[in-house]
Amino acid sequence: MKPNVAIIGAGFGGLCMAIGLERAGIRSYTIFEKGPGVGGTWRDNTYPGAGCDIPSHLYSFSFERYASWTRRYPGQPEILGYLEMCADKYGLRPRIRLNTEVTAAAFDESLGRWRVRTAAGEQLFDVVVSGVGQLNRPRLPDIPGMSSFGGAAFHSARWDHSQDLTGRRVAVIGNGSSAAQLIPRVAEVAGHLDVFQRTPNWVIPKPDAVFGETARTAFRHVPFLQRGYREWVYRYAEGALYRALAGGWSAGLLRRRALEHLRDQVPDPELRARLTPGYPVGCKRVIIDSGFYPALTRADVDLVTEPITRIVPAGVETATGLREADVIVYATGFRSTDFLAPIDITGRQGRRLGEEWKDGAEAYLGIAVPHFPNLFLLYGPNTNLGHNSIVFMIECQVGYIMRCLPYLARRGPMEVRPEAMEAWRRSLDRAMDSMVWGAGCTSWYKNAAGRVTNNWPAPTTVYRRITRAPRPAAFRFAR
Repeated sequence: MKPNVAIIGAGFGGLCMAIGLERAGIRSYTIFEKGPGVGGTWRDNTYPGAGCDIPSHLYSFSFERYASWTRRYPGQPEILGYLEMCADKYGLRPRIRLNTEVTAAAFDESLGRWRVRTAAGEQLFDVVVSGVGQLNRPRLPDIPGMSSFGGAAFHSARWDHSQDLTGRRVAVIGNGSSAAQLIPRVAEVAGHLDVFQRTPNWVIPKPDAVFGETARTAFRHVPFLQRGYREWVYRYAEGALYRALAGGWSAGLLRRRALEHLRDQVPDPELRARLTPGYPVGCKRVIIDSGFYPALTRADVDLVTEPITRIVPAGVETATGLREADVIVYATGFRSTDFLAPIDITGRQGRRLGEEWKDGAEAYLGIAVPHFPNLFLLYGPNTNLGHNSIVFMIECQVGYIMRCLPYLARRGPMEVRPEAMEAWRRSLDRAMDSMVWGAGCTSWYKNAAGRVTNNWPAPTTVYRRITRAPRPAAFRFAR
């Protein structure tokens, strides 16, 4: 018997899961997408300069290699185009329900199935796979007076394209990865730009390049060339970047590279001092960008490091006075530690996932949660990467879920045992002790209590090995 599967989200995770089902001949699935199209975060984030800091040939499915990337680091339109191509090529669109947000899912113990609720009603499914990811709900700061601002204000992930920034006074609150990409583009057109920085970030140059027609033709017609290039990028990330995050031999090299980049691009020593972090490189997400620093050195751009006291109708106030603004852009990231919120998930015995995770989200292998049978997560807790492509992790997770499905047919609903979850928690804690993320900085990797709930603390080769096949002893089955 082939299971009926509900997939929540049509980004990289949801599409990968659907393609896995299609390739296995399972077409009894539905993709629920709250937005108007596929693409997830790459549909939502359309701010100027939006792009990826993972090389394009690695930031794509291994089973759907794409030879036509035009740049080493792809922009948002190209990534969205790739995902739309995948949806078309694998015939997924007839099973995608757009503009349909899942509001709740409850496991019916009498039926051994999930009741999935949307505004259109309720449906029964054997399996629920969450592909909502970690970066889908914008986080707005808690600043007094935000609602009083007299101009236009919006989050970077909900860019208001009706606003022409030409010649206007713009305030960008935040200086993370999204801010680093949009600030150079905004600075080119704005009359004046204020960048409000709470904590400086480590920045290294982005070695971007254009793939000309010759390179694209070679990638297209010499398959081993593309495979070899992808493998080289992957091995470099594993060998050098991961070691830096684990306090290994490359940590000092990465720090020196970042400081050299800062010195080369920011000649003013006072500005350079305000842009120099006071925490180890990698504790917060490292920004890979070559246009951020030059934008901050422009005469019509000010870096503001005084804390914001409030927002008033005319602009942003700090302890040193008012910074007038016509437009405020909140480049303040996402509610990354909330995971499946605001979906109301209820498992066996009436257990609520939100309550189970009140002290921090966790899942066995980042995929399964005790007391929630046949619920699987993609890009779940502790599977984000600070050094490599999350698409690699998603493919490992989809492969694992696909290998769980035969067990469901033979032995009924499966849920991970609490003792397996406890053993997994201990192993994660041990591995996390050697990583730089706990070195006294605040970041979106951590929840309010300071627990790292987002990142994977080992090489990706380890994750691939432990997700190669499910261990039946780690699960309990209904029969």
